[in-house]
Amino acid sequence: MEDEYIKHFAEILKNAKPINGADAVLKASNVQGDVRVHYKDQPDFERIARQFGVFQEWKDGVPRTAYKGVVVFRYPPPRRVFLVGPKSFELLGIKSV
Repeated sequence: MEDEYIKHFAEILKNAKPINGADAVLKASNVQGDVRVHYKDQPDFERIARQFGVFQEWKDGVPRTAYKGVVVFRYPPPRRVFLVGPKSFELLGIKSV
């Protein structure tokens, strides 16, 4: 069952439009559909999460609520925002995007 979920989740993540650089909130607001923002480490994640006003806490080296290093939330609904960790693509079996 988890294998099917990983494939489904990876496909959704691959199809999300990547957003880079500063002003992630503004950029996400101007994109139709789902977006993904990559973070490098904990301070980078906290900076990006703070911009969106989402939970910034970490536990055991990963953000709380993360699945394979990816935190998903809606901003503004119905758009999904994926905060993607440095090893998330590897953990999800995503080879190239």
